[in-house]
Amino acid sequence: MTFVHATAVALRVKSRWCAVLLRGPSGSGKSDLALRLITAGGRLVSDDQTHLARRGRSLVATPPPALAGMIEARGVGIVRLQRNQLLAQARVALLVDLVPPERIERLPERQTEGLLDITLPRLDLAPFEGSAVQKLWLALTRSAAASS
Repeated sequence: MTFVHATAVALRVKSRWCAVLLRGPSGSGKSDLALRLITAGGRLVSDDQTHLARRGRSLVATPPPALAGMIEARGVGIVRLQRNQLLAQARVALLVDLVPPERIERLPERQTEGLLDITLPRLDLAPFEGSAVQKLWLALTRSAAASS
């Protein structure tokens, strides 16, 4: 098991929950994007700190017990979400590095990265763009189709 500075949100793709791991420094938009994903039907696994464990050929995200069910809403504070907005664990299907818009390539090559000897698709995303939620859904759907 390993601990990462990241937010994990699960999205339903083809009748199963798949987690995206949102990575970036403090203030990069992890929790903000997570809140928008939850509003769009996603479920929070963990905010800001995530435990990762290898289970067979999958990487599974879980929250640290002290932070389970909570998310930071900058300017509002730490908020406890409703049970129907949460998942206790989810298989990680996509790594997302949150970056400024000027670092986004127009037509990027598909990228991968290994975590705990599991190779996952990786995406750079500008989290505050209006289309960030839709782009993340598209990338996750594409990666789920590629792994089917």
